[in-house]
Amino acid sequence: MHPSLVSVRERQAPLRHDYRQDAGRAWVVDRARVDAVDLHDPFHGSVRFGGRSAAQVDFGVHGALGGPHDGPVPGDLLCAALASCQESSLRMVANVFGVQLTALRIDVLAGVDVRGTLGMNPQVPVGFQWLQVDVFLRAAPGTPPQRLGQVLKAAERACVVLQTLRAGLPVGVTFDAGLATG
Repeated sequence: MHPSLVSVRERQAPLRHDYRQDAGRAWVVDRARVDAVDLHDPFHGSVRFGGRSAAQVDFGVHGALGGPHDGPVPGDLLCAALASCQESSLRMVANVFGVQLTALRIDVLAGVDVRGTLGMNPQVPVGFQWLQVDVFLRAAPGTPPQRLGQVLKAAERACVVLQTLRAGLPVGVTFDAGLATG
């Protein structure tokens, strides 16, 4: 491991201790929020990430749905969530295992038949029909192949977004809808 790198194991040790003492402290709630600004433009929006972050990304609607496709679309954001989770999981697990990475690239593709969301055919599901994650990774010369295999297996298991998509989960949606007053 590069001497100037932070140790994931050291950073996580006090957290692991706390979570063993009180499992309730291990619960995290991530968030994103969209506050529509221009209600007359159905093809653009901006999403804010997290409660502590000021990160914000403008998005558009896919050209296959009539949008201008002039920015990331919601499917791109889903792919980005998966790619960033898999990439960070790989880097963190490699750090814990003492494996030095020399190259890492994650490509995520997601396929959807948009006839479902357009309501054209009730037999076509609304939603992505497949996701593909391609990982290009190189480790420093001399890394034992079995150690690299352990890193890959542990990182795949540790990727929250990947495991969530694979397992599925209940998703609640609430609507507070009404007519404007005044």
